[in-house]
Amino acid sequence: MAQTPKLPPAVEAKAKRGPGRYGVGDGLYLHVRQNGARGWVFRYRDRSTGRQRDKGLGTFPEITLATARAMALELRRDLLLGKDPIDSARQELETRRLEEARSKTFGACCTAYIHAHKAGWRNAKHGDQWRNTLDAYAATLLPLPVQQIDTAMVVAALEPIWSSKTETATRVRQRMEAVLDWATARGYRAGENPARWRGHLDKLLPPPLKLKRVAHRAALPYPDVPEFMATLALKDTLASTALRLQILTATRPGEAVAAEWSEFDMDSAIWTIPAERMKASKPHRVPLSPSAMKLLRALPAASERFLFPGKPGRHITTAATLKLVQEVKPGLTAHGFRSSFRDWAADMTSYPRDVAEAALAHTIKDKTEAAYRRTDMLERRGRLMADWARFCSTSGMTGGKVSPIRKPSSAHA
Repeated sequence: MAQTPKLPPAVEAKAKRGPGRYGVGDGLYLHVRQNGARGWVFRYRDRSTGRQRDKGLGTFPEITLATARAMALELRRDLLLGKDPIDSARQELETRRLEEARSKTFGACCTAYIHAHKAGWRNAKHGDQWRNTLDAYAATLLPLPVQQIDTAMVVAALEPIWSSKTETATRVRQRMEAVLDWATARGYRAGENPARWRGHLDKLLPPPLKLKRVAHRAALPYPDVPEFMATLALKDTLASTALRLQILTATRPGEAVAAEWSEFDMDSAIWTIPAERMKASKPHRVPLSPSAMKLLRALPAASERFLFPGKPGRHITTAATLKLVQEVKPGLTAHGFRSSFRDWAADMTSYPRDVAEAALAHTIKDKTEAAYRRTDMLERRGRLMADWARFCSTSGMTGGKVSPIRKPSSAHA
């Protein structure tokens, strides 16, 4: 069994004097602390400042006197070569850290970035979209050290989809830029961001706005909406009811299928969609027409969380309403009924434009106007939605003939 190393009698005698530093020769000291712990210190004079500096060499008995002398000898040699023992050690540590950072791959940085930011995103699906787009369109970059990624590599990843999938390519570039900025902030890379657009990639790639071809979602002409609603009324499914609610309220498909009973004030006939389920991340109050209220009251008792329950603890998906639309009118989309409503409001009524836009929960692009907008025009929107519901349920029952709605009185303005 190995014996615990002991100090020479002379050194031991010094150590018994209490806390302090006790020289043992050649700049080596035994440091006795207040708690009795003992360790080795190499003391030298900084050549630049003239101040004394202490470099710890480890504790006794883990580091024996012989080992401490050898370490002190090596440090004296460094001093003769002009190397500062403390600064050199720090520099070596920093070099090792930098080498480790440089070996951090872009893929690892993507994973870390998503993990760091997912709590602030609207839902888990957003994180999946980040991961999926980068996996699909930045696959060549994922295994590379993040420090090595340059402009040529970024452009090579983007060019194949820049013209054909412009919107997707724009998102991929933005996500590359965000991850590379994060990597720079964490010290994993240095220098300019090769995915930056302004003043950089905008010199190498054509502007996205010049490439985008806006593809509007296929919408049913509003004169045909009443007949479509009559067809839906004959179907007794959750999907048909969800679609009818969506059309009557001019909401988005996802907002309708995920509706929860707790969001409805049946006494006031108001549906408040929370911010986390809205595209603009702001709560949206929806005035419910008599037709919408009738539809809601016909649903089973509110024993479920969702109006349109699907799998346990979940609601039906937008795919269910889209499938139904395709069955009744192939080529259309569920989202397109918002366009049907907007066209009807413009052509068949004299409601102000901002009332119709508010009904669609569209964000006001003019920042000054948005700052002064203090109301959501709920009462006027209520009248608009009631007129829309009457149009949907009565105008087209006789083969799709539409009688224009009389312009509302000044009370509607």
